[in-house]
Amino acid sequence: MKQEGTQRVRVVQYGCGPIGCSLVRLALQKAYIELVGGIDIDKNKVGEDLGEVAGTGKKLGVVISSDAEAVLQRAKADVVLLATTSWLKKVYPQLQTCIKAGANVVSTCEELAYPYPKQPELATTIDKLAKEHQVTVLGTGVNPGFLMDTWPLVMTAVCHDVRRIKVARIGDATTRRLPFQKKIAAGCTVEEFKKRVEAGTLGHIGLEESIEMLADGLGWKLDNITEDIEPVVLQREVRSEFVTVKPGQAAGIKQMGHGFKNGEEVITLELQAYIGNTDPHDTVYITGSPNMEVTIKGSAHGDIATAAMVVNSIRRVAEAPPGLTTMKDLPLVSAS
Repeated sequence: MKQEGTQRVRVVQYGCGPIGCSLVRLALQKAYIELVGGIDIDKNKVGEDLGEVAGTGKKLGVVISSDAEAVLQRAKADVVLLATTSWLKKVYPQLQTCIKAGANVVSTCEELAYPYPKQPELATTIDKLAKEHQVTVLGTGVNPGFLMDTWPLVMTAVCHDVRRIKVARIGDATTRRLPFQKKIAAGCTVEEFKKRVEAGTLGHIGLEESIEMLADGLGWKLDNITEDIEPVVLQREVRSEFVTVKPGQAAGIKQMGHGFKNGEEVITLELQAYIGNTDPHDTVYITGSPNMEVTIKGSAHGDIATAAMVVNSIRRVAEAPPGLTTMKDLPLVSAS
């Protein structure tokens, strides 16, 4: 459902976990957003008021339901904020329901941020379905969505040529939500960390998507993309609200993504996220003409920044041409 920028945007929140609740709280601060529905499968949340579940301190008169089709049919949403999972195959049935209801979608699903190279058939299916129903679908957040792809791409605009890009996100996980701290294995032994790596149950999702977005934005054809991951181990005790990390245990992760062109590494993404980091920062290094090094001190708070990116993208998505889009194709998103 497309609309003019002066209209209020009717929004449904799909997924009321920690990130979904952050989206609700931020959406309430935007005068142009009207929250008209809430969807979740958690039995402890179904039947409850969305405002109370999201921790807004007040009732919104919006009752959370597990029946997505019924909510979307009743709410006539312009945009659905979809915050349920990181994996595209799992999120696709939910996307399909939203699209067929005629709602644009802004999702935190990391694999949706740039799905064409890795999952071309599914990406094409989503694009075709969205165009058929005249809606737009976007996957975004702080990472992927900004820090390791959109931001460095924007920085290349002042370069005559670019030969190599490195992005380093060195984050402090101390204030992050508990599911994130679990995802980076904070408090695990090194042996447990290795077992979880082998099982594929830890780590950041989205490095490959960010590398592909960067490469396509620069017109680079990559030969290969690789990733590696290891624990960040500190020799002092550190703690968060949820986890105590003993000396010698994993405080978090160091995860690397590498993109190669003509046998040479041209894109490097370094993600460190651990409890107890005393120097959080984000840095983009560009080798080219001119060489550049640009740093954000303090680092963008992942949960807050993700919520901001999603909510600030609502109006752009509501006004965008139908289909599956990405952050590199969308007009500039800013706080509004």
